[in-house]
Amino acid sequence: MIKVSGLKKAFNNTEVLKDINFEVNDGETVAIIGPSGSGKSTLLRCLNYLEKPDEGFISIGGVSTERTKVKKSTINRLRMETAMVFQHYNLFKNKTALDNITYPLVASKKAGAEDAVKIGESLLRQVGILDKAKNYPVSLSGGQQQRVGIARALAVDPHALLFDEPTSSLDPEWVGEVLKVISDISKNDKTMIIVTHEMDFAREIADRVIFMADGSIVEEGHPAEVFDNPRNERTRKFLKKYIQQSADWQEENEPELLTV
Repeated sequence: MIKVSGLKKAFNNTEVLKDINFEVNDGETVAIIGPSGSGKSTLLRCLNYLEKPDEGFISIGGVSTERTKVKKSTINRLRMETAMVFQHYNLFKNKTALDNITYPLVASKKAGAEDAVKIGESLLRQVGILDKAKNYPVSLSGGQQQRVGIARALAVDPHALLFDEPTSSLDPEWVGEVLKVISDISKNDKTMIIVTHEMDFAREIADRVIFMADGSIVEEGHPAEVFDNPRNERTRKFLKKYIQQSADWQEENEPELLTV
């Protein structure tokens, strides 16, 4: 389980996270949506102390931070409970797809080289790119690089997977393949928090949706509740704008009818 209470974060006296409180049950998929600048990615990065919270309490998989000073050993243990999938992949450019997966297994989990290779190949097969095992990131498409990133996150068998806008850097043609991989993972009862701007995907995959705006959690609930019957006016305005933008995009990209 993940528990967060009283979480606050500011940059240059600007509050980015304002008293954030929520829980994620084991095996639950939670999607976090909201406008740009609402604090979604910062929240995700605070969970494993890639960003240090100013205040608050975090507990992941039984590892808890103190409400005062947090020891470095506690931060390291907390980070071992999660694995992040980043917007921009964050792969080692000088390592092959397989090596990107086996490296954290050997370095962090102290796995033997042979076992690490078996796990890495199995995960590359799971995400559909075993044939790219010896390729370097420069020769992979954005979708393939992100799938390597997902396989790397799965390799360390974390308590929870954290996805930070996993499709935001992809060309539209690669988005679907990455979303399918994440959807398949969600069916295996893996605890996941996904920050995403893909509303249809969030509605389909999530057990619960959190809507954030201006550094606060404005609304949360079952996807049908949030998308079909939002209680908060701020949520309604955001979803209305999204629906309109989606309709405009479809109209602009609709194939022209051929005339004889």
